[in-house]
Amino acid sequence: MLKDNEIVKIAKKVISTEAKQILLQLKNIDQGFVKAVKLLLDLEGKVIVIGIGKSGLIGRKIAATFSSLNIPSVFLHPVELLHGDMGLIRQEDLVLALSYSGETEEIKKLIPFLKNFGIKIISFTGKKNSKLAECSNVVVCTKILKEACPYNIVPTSSTTAMLVVGDALGITVANIKGFKKEDFAKFHPSGSLGKQLTLKVKDIMRKGKMIPKVHPEDKVKDALFIMTSTKLGATAVVDKTNKLIGYFTDGDLRRNFQKDPNILYKKIGELMTKNPKYVYSEQLVVEAKQIIKKYNCDNLAVVDKNKKVVGIIDERDILQHGI
Repeated sequence: MLKDNEIVKIAKKVISTEAKQILLQLKNIDQGFVKAVKLLLDLEGKVIVIGIGKSGLIGRKIAATFSSLNIPSVFLHPVELLHGDMGLIRQEDLVLALSYSGETEEIKKLIPFLKNFGIKIISFTGKKNSKLAECSNVVVCTKILKEACPYNIVPTSSTTAMLVVGDALGITVANIKGFKKEDFAKFHPSGSLGKQLTLKVKDIMRKGKMIPKVHPEDKVKDALFIMTSTKLGATAVVDKTNKLIGYFTDGDLRRNFQKDPNILYKKIGELMTKNPKYVYSEQLVVEAKQIIKKYNCDNLAVVDKNKKVVGIIDERDILQHGI
């Protein structure tokens, strides 16, 4: 069994090797890459990503990344395409073929049929003089000098290079198209990132009877009852028009009780926090989370444009929604 430091040394060497091969790809961002970008910008159909083995796995990731950037993409297995799935391809589509050697048999068999369909091909390959490169409309070179495996055989650096160049291609096209974070949210509505970009305070705030509210002339004991019944440990203080004028928490209760045991019979208006922090119902939940974290509180009053209380947002509710 190797020693701990020897294990660490091997792992670091792998990462270092792959990192160096990634940096080599900077030289490959050339006119071929530019042409690939322009093809994607002019694309009226979808991107069909193909690859075999490890390249195929990378292809699936690239297709998923493209789709999340509003570049309609799908991964199709070359063998399945040769056995009926060609019906999924339309003339307005484009094929992105991944093969480091450029000589993958299944892809070479497929190319003539793609050509007959009039389909344009972008290839990611490390061999510019390969059969795949020869038959492609655009070649994006992903050449490396060394795989990360000790025998320079197992696809490691080469597949990582393809992935990085694929990311560069997708992000470049998205930037040129003016892709925004709001667009990203449309394609990730249920994911954590999508929620951060779309979920508003009004969507998860506590409403109606779940809003703890008291008036400034109410006694602390009355506020304590409201705070306990709503299980929030805090209450908004409002005037007769329901406008937020203060906030009172169980922390305020404890601090003041140490000074005056008769606090329960004092008016909330004497002890409340004036000009408290709050959020608007139309703000994003992620913004409310930032305020809660910044001021180290558990919840916030939610107000409308007239500063009238319409809800309460609690840290626990935010966490339950995965934000």
